Amino acid sequence: MKRRHFLRTASIAPASLAAAPWGMSSAFADSNEDRGTVPHGIFEVVARFDGPGPSGVVVLPEGRIFVGFPRHAVNHKGATLGELVNGKVVPYPSKEESLPSHRSDAECLVSIHGMTLDRNGRIWAIDDGKRAGHPIGAGAAKIVCIDPKTNTIVHRILLKAPVLLPDSHMNDLRVSLSHGAEGTVFVTDSSFGTEPALVVVDVATGQGRRVLAQSRAILPEQGFLAIVEGEPRQYLPKKPQLVSGGVDGIALTKDEQRLYFAPLTSRRLYSLPVDLLTDPASDDAKLEAAIRDEGEKGVADGLDFDSHDRLYTTNYEHDCILRRDPDGSFKLMLRDPRIVSPDGIFASETHVYCTFGQWNRLASFNDGKDRREPPYLLARFPIEEPESYNALPDAALTKAGTPGD
Repeated sequence: MKRRHFLRTASIAPASLAAAPWGMSSAFADSNEDRGTVPHGIFEVVARFDGPGPSGVVVLPEGRIFVGFPRHAVNHKGATLGELVNGKVVPYPSKEESLPSHRSDAECLVSIHGMTLDRNGRIWAIDDGKRAGHPIGAGAAKIVCIDPKTNTIVHRILLKAPVLLPDSHMNDLRVSLSHGAEGTVFVTDSSFGTEPALVVVDVATGQGRRVLAQSRAILPEQGFLAIVEGEPRQYLPKKPQLVSGGVDGIALTKDEQRLYFAPLTSRRLYSLPVDLLTDPASDDAKLEAAIRDEGEKGVADGLDFDSHDRLYTTNYEHDCILRRDPDGSFKLMLRDPRIVSPDGIFASETHVYCTFGQWNRLASFNDGKDRREPPYLLARFPIEEPESYNALPDAALTKAGTPGD
């Protein structure tokens, strides 16, 4: 029997709404509504993308929304970093930086993946430097910091060997301004090969180091099995059946004193004191001894803390987003059949934003058949569930848009 699910939605003030670029459909494909997931929570579709799939997302306090569109899975010709403006993706911080160009890889953005916001309101992004089917070029992998007040790049830290490996997959990042003269950046290198690691980079000097490459808190779990869209998928390094890899999700407490992280191919969560992690004298043995196993958190890609140090975790097995409270307890925040490969996640003061990239449907995980069904979604839900809401159809939240040029 076909089951149809009705989505609860709330109206968004026009100032904080970005209608979707590349055109929109009025409803998501019926096939995505027939997967047996019982919806839970209030869910707002902020934008639909019919072009490249979205990954990282950052939202400024005044409501400006920025989204990354990496090129490591599909070498697309659109913007790799964009701001949502009046229903369009506008290349950010400029066309020259974000669109394919004749600039060298070191002088432009190649493939923006994870993103975050520092306590001074600046945008940080990891450029994994990867175009599908091509090796990482010289200067392509980098950390960038953008000041949204001036829309200019204020830090551009190129990642080179030995920090960068030929098979590195620089995935996500967090920034502490409390450590180092100008701050310290923590990057998860998920690695499509055999050596994922945490990468620690001092902003002032640009110097970085790889740590914990052999730790169980970093490596994918051998024999890992997940149920993805109702299908059993195994971690098989030579023939992957699911989005897999080493350390991926990363989150920093608001006091910038503890870093949380987890392998993508794992259900466990780990943490380390930042003071120890940023101390150059801390070798792997010392760091390994200080790792705290925080217990199970389900299968997660993106992680992020809100201002109350509650940790939001995506979950691609159960089409949901969970919240882990400071006491270690979990709460179901959102569940919906359209939450396919929840990826980048960002907690503002009022809402949690998340991109649904459908990465598990890529041809590389499905015997050469691309099973993705655009549009890809950017959604949000309130941090605190309101006592009441307006039940509106999705069409009331967005209007047709055209691609930014």
